[in-house]
Amino acid sequence: MSWNEPGGGDRDPWSGSGRNNQGPPDLDELLKKLQDRINRLFGRRPRTGGGGGSGSSFGIGLVVVVLLVVWLASGFFVVDEGKRGVVLRFGKYVSTEMPGPHWQPPYPITDVRIVDVSARRTIRIGYDSPTRVNPEEALMLTRDENIVSVQLAVQWQVSEPDKYLFTLIQPEQTLKQLTESALREVVGKSDMDFVLTEGRAEVVNATMALVQQTLDERYDAGIRVVEMAIQDVQPPEPVQGAFSEAIRAREDEQRFINEALGYRNQIIPQAKGEAARIIEEAQGYRAQAVANAQGSVARFLAVLEEYSQAPEVTRERLYIEAMQSVLSRTSKILVGGDSAPLMYLPLDRLPTSGRSGEQGAVGADANEANAAGNETPAQLPLSRERLRSREVR
Repeated sequence: MSWNEPGGGDRDPWSGSGRNNQGPPDLDELLKKLQDRINRLFGRRPRTGGGGGSGSSFGIGLVVVVLLVVWLASGFFVVDEGKRGVVLRFGKYVSTEMPGPHWQPPYPITDVRIVDVSARRTIRIGYDSPTRVNPEEALMLTRDENIVSVQLAVQWQVSEPDKYLFTLIQPEQTLKQLTESALREVVGKSDMDFVLTEGRAEVVNATMALVQQTLDERYDAGIRVVEMAIQDVQPPEPVQGAFSEAIRAREDEQRFINEALGYRNQIIPQAKGEAARIIEEAQGYRAQAVANAQGSVARFLAVLEEYSQAPEVTRERLYIEAMQSVLSRTSKILVGGDSAPLMYLPLDRLPTSGRSGEQGAVGADANEANAAGNETPAQLPLSRERLRSREVR
């Protein structure tokens, strides 16, 4: 039966014996019982009688001193490496303690909150796990009114612990919503092909800059975005087949363009080299022709000057040079005179080998000489004087 239930025999929890009245317990009696318990704790016998006033005061003071020492000792704390201790005094921010041992007035005067500033925390946009996509976050509208599914991972750290603790109520949730909003803004200003192909890095950089600027200037949240990375970006699932075909066609187009450019880069240098060679040859031929013409003109002028001074001698010399140039290319020599001309065979030019082909050529030359010897004087070549008389006519 409970002590305060009816019929409990007027018992109370302090004395354990019945009382005739229902008033509060005696304070002196409670202090005496507390002193007796402390004496038993230190090995002393409890005192009886009225002479325990000074002992009671000493025991209470000792308890107070012990409790005070324990309370003050609770103000020591250690901040681990990579963490910061945010000190609050009567609920107001006072300072941020660096790693190491520290002491502050204990609770409830001072409260110390430890914040990890080295750990990298991660939030996901567009997916809850590597195999589970969140369509409400992933699907975004591009500038050309197409829909793409974007999955983004964000790593962030605490840069200022005091602002991180007291600026935002839910910092991580706020960062996630802010990142999603910034990503939608950047994707909404880009075309779908740009986002799906070469524009991933630019989308990430623009989103990261926008998020960090908002955190610093508008929220002052004490959060630093360390890294962002697009995990996956693709068109919605119902149109992925058609989009894959378009991607393959675009890749084939680019491959053909690259092949054509490679062929052009191979042919053009060859054509340029051939053109340069032809130009050089033409320039060389032009220089040669001009030089020959100038030499011929100079030679003609020199001959003309000599001819004006001695026409007969010059004419004779020109005739002799012309005949020398013509007759130097044949093996037959015509000897003119009053008698019948003779055929002269230059023996020094006859071949010394006895091959059949060469012997046949020698026999042909002999036959031709014999035939010339049998000709009449009217059939023989004209003499030099008769040729000169014809030239004069």
